[in-house]
Amino acid sequence: MKKTLLLLALSTLFLSGCKQGKEIINLPRTNASSEVVTAVDSFVQATQTRPVAPDSITLHSIMILKHGKIVYEKWFNGQSAETPHPMFSVSKTFTATAIGLAINEGKLNLTDSVVKFFPDKLPAEQSDNLKAMTVRDLLTMTCGHDVEPNSSRIDSIDWVESFLAWPVVHKPGEYYLYNSVGTYMLSAIIQKVTGEKLIDYLDTRLFQPLHIARPEWEESPQGINCGGWGLSLKTEDMAKMGQLFLQKGEWNGKQIVPAEWLKEMSSYQVPSAPSGTRFEDLEKAGLNKDNNEWVQGYGYQMWICRHNAFRADGYAGQYIMVFPDRDAVLVLTTSSSLYQPYIDLIWEYLLPIL
Repeated sequence: MKKTLLLLALSTLFLSGCKQGKEIINLPRTNASSEVVTAVDSFVQATQTRPVAPDSITLHSIMILKHGKIVYEKWFNGQSAETPHPMFSVSKTFTATAIGLAINEGKLNLTDSVVKFFPDKLPAEQSDNLKAMTVRDLLTMTCGHDVEPNSSRIDSIDWVESFLAWPVVHKPGEYYLYNSVGTYMLSAIIQKVTGEKLIDYLDTRLFQPLHIARPEWEESPQGINCGGWGLSLKTEDMAKMGQLFLQKGEWNGKQIVPAEWLKEMSSYQVPSAPSGTRFEDLEKAGLNKDNNEWVQGYGYQMWICRHNAFRADGYAGQYIMVFPDRDAVLVLTTSSSLYQPYIDLIWEYLLPIL
């Protein structure tokens, strides 16, 4: 009798852990081939020897998936498998995923105007361009700003009010400008239409199904998750997100994110330019599709890559790279002062083994 009660108690505890997302199930693993090990070793060496001071590349982790299995994983410089890493702008991809889930639940639409969600935070005078700005424009970073509204991130002001008061110089949908505060607005919209913070909304719909322990996500002074930055995840958590894209939103036999939404997120939607660079300056800077990874096009909070790939991309070299043609995912966490030269090393050494 006592044994039966103990088994029942353990069973209840296990099920409770599952419901709360506490049961963490890892991805399957297989032994790395000698070819993979050699290629990664060469890549690691190149990241140390190629940069010329003061530039540097400090690797924190590498994880490679093929056909849904981890074929290589390694951590560097004091990092570990259990250490969450700042995602910086990789956070944006998770925010866009939440928008797709909310659209699927009928809580909003791509064509909804941004101003409709915040009638109490609008400036006294609203330009036609501000009124025309839509959810899709936030997703594609074509809000219409001529300069990113970075002052919106000052702690002493309301970030939503500041964003809405910022001049919208261009017609929304027609002018790309990298805009992290626009992603914060997507987080604010999620909180407005669902009554939940972005982190809570995603916890039950994305993190728990992927068996990702509830992560930390920074907030604004108004108690809204930053959306465009501030999420921290483990390397394997990132890999699971990449694998979810490969599996078109299906996980363990269940469709947890609409396949069509993930396809839209990871497909070319608008032309793009590197953060801090205006379109009219690309030619002067010598940037084009042959030599720069940030002018390949932009989806919904994701970058298009060469080699038929796409990626979630964060400051200083945080990448979830997805290669549908190769059924592969490459994850890297890094502290790097280099951008294109770093990705060039990825193409040179790691792409061939994918």
